[in-house]
Amino acid sequence: MGKREPKTRDAGATLPAKRGETLPAVVEVDEDDDASSSGDDASETDAAEAEALGDVAPASDEELDAIEASLGRRPSAAPAGTTALALRDPMAAYMGEVRRHPLLTREEEHALAVRWVEDGDQDAAKRLVTSNLRLVVKIANEYRRGYQNLLDLVQEGNIGLIKAVQKFDPYRGVKLSTYAGWWIRAYVLKHILNNWRLVKIGTTQNQRKLFFNLRKQREALVRAGVDPTAENIAKGLDVSTEEVVEMQKRMGAPDASLNAPLGSDDEAGARTRMDVLEDEDADPEGEVSSQQFKRMLADKLRVFGATLEGREAEIFTDRLVSDEPVTLQELGDRWGVSRERARQIEKRMVLRLRAYLQEELGDAVQIALGHD
Repeated sequence: MGKREPKTRDAGATLPAKRGETLPAVVEVDEDDDASSSGDDASETDAAEAEALGDVAPASDEELDAIEASLGRRPSAAPAGTTALALRDPMAAYMGEVRRHPLLTREEEHALAVRWVEDGDQDAAKRLVTSNLRLVVKIANEYRRGYQNLLDLVQEGNIGLIKAVQKFDPYRGVKLSTYAGWWIRAYVLKHILNNWRLVKIGTTQNQRKLFFNLRKQREALVRAGVDPTAENIAKGLDVSTEEVVEMQKRMGAPDASLNAPLGSDDEAGARTRMDVLEDEDADPEGEVSSQQFKRMLADKLRVFGATLEGREAEIFTDRLVSDEPVTLQELGDRWGVSRERARQIEKRMVLRLRAYLQEELGDAVQIALGHD
């Protein structure tokens, strides 16, 4: 971090009033402004701003334990005689490092932040960052269901944390963890959206039917007291049992880290899955990306697709999620309208998709799309 220069307070600057608002520049309090208001008024304002931001605390040791348990692993020691982190599961190794940095008290945090703001103390800034690495893990884990590579999300969240420390104002009465939560989420979302694409989970008519209706049919069977087996789901959707099983695998398969050790039986855990993969000139980046986003797309697109009807639904299934998308001219000919009219209908549907993402992700999507 470069040395922070003092800034003049913008009297009109305020903290976000609700979740999703674009983050303002953090400014320092002018002494005259501070003196012009009573201590009670300032205290009430700070409390209101903190409440509006939504308090969030770094993960405790117990919460880190729970996250690691959900990952199916715990920190493991590196092989004797070496300190190389590369020989361990990277996420487990990282979690072990995070635990080395204790949480700060409110007083310690304020003192460090003042040293950073007033004196440009790099050591103080570093402690503010390292003591909140737990917060990044906690927030990134919230998005793990849709994006399986937790370490990727943590790394992006760390960038947001650094940005928050650079802009943090210790005189506003808001905890760093509360303020940093906004920046961390924004950078995590930015990473997800920058890599987000329509993975071709459903390419045939039956696969598309399963993609949008599998969960709905399963829930309907449960409500009716019927065991939601693949056979019963297939019967209800008029598809084959094999197609149901295959789609369940596609939509629900967890991702495995290619950097994770093969197992305790492998020579001190020195080899990873990446070491034993056969290279068949495949596109590793595309394959990993596809796996990472299946769950998120299965949830988001199913819900969005269910809201579409008529021509919008045809555009969605035959152009956006089809392995062989039709052209606008073909759609126009099918409907007896011009290509331009088909384009207008598509644009309206895409705007609905954008509105849906806005509703799901909040205004932080603006930061995620690069409008910060």
